[in-house]
Amino acid sequence: MYDVIIIGAGPAGISASLYAKRANKSVLVLYHGESQLEKAHMIDNYYGFPGGITGTQLYEDGIAQAKELGVEVKNEEVTHISMTASMTYEVTSNDKKYEGKSLILATGNKKVRPNIKGVADFEGKGVSYCAICDGFFYRKKTVAVLGAGDYALSEAGDLENIVGKLYLLTDGQQAPDTDKYEIITKKIAEIRGDAKIGAVVFEDGSELELNGLFVALGVAGGADFAKKLGLSLDGDSIKVNADMSTNLPGVFSCGNVTGGLLQVCKAVYEGGQAGLSAVNYLKSKEK
Repeated sequence: MYDVIIIGAGPAGISASLYAKRANKSVLVLYHGESQLEKAHMIDNYYGFPGGITGTQLYEDGIAQAKELGVEVKNEEVTHISMTASMTYEVTSNDKKYEGKSLILATGNKKVRPNIKGVADFEGKGVSYCAICDGFFYRKKTVAVLGAGDYALSEAGDLENIVGKLYLLTDGQQAPDTDKYEIITKKIAEIRGDAKIGAVVFEDGSELELNGLFVALGVAGGADFAKKLGLSLDGDSIKVNADMSTNLPGVFSCGNVTGGLLQVCKAVYEGGQAGLSAVNYLKSKEK
């Protein structure tokens, strides 16, 4: 059992970990995939670097600093988060499970809309980004999950006992190593339908009739986890109070996933505030 589990190792997540660890709390940081910070060729508007610093260097230095302080930092893909009956949070990462007394979401916002004709037109009309949220509406119906990674398999797992027929569409990507689902690897040309989604059309001209399509490309982002937990959202941004708390007790969020100014300075501030707020929450539970 950890005092604080943080999802994300960018400037927000690492800043949160530093403040929580310095308060003598047990802290676990989980991250996976490329950070937005790593994509910045040069950062020359952040305090303390007169000659600038590359995004990759700042990112790696932050992780090294957290590890030096004693924070556990693990490169593992988080696929599922849930609240337990005892009001703690269980985080599933690949085949591992971790439990935390508090949770900080600092993932950035990684929702990926595929560049497939018709996807945007049918969002809310058969195209969904959250199996737990919308799976109930497709009981006994034919649906597909779009994706080929662990996140896609996790979404499929949430649907398999609800829907009537389930496909996994990889859109040309290599099929995952599973025999639980019928997998179609053909490239997708477009999504068709009338008022709602009706079929996926592949580049070879063949069609697959569907009632619903669940998009699960890449790795899960903050908005994906927020929907699973029932956190309040403003579009794809998690709603937070001034102390970075959300509408769930013990859950905090910081950085790009909260919207606003998408800059390192904001992420660092919000991360520090989230870390301190998580510590204060744990203190209140001890009284």
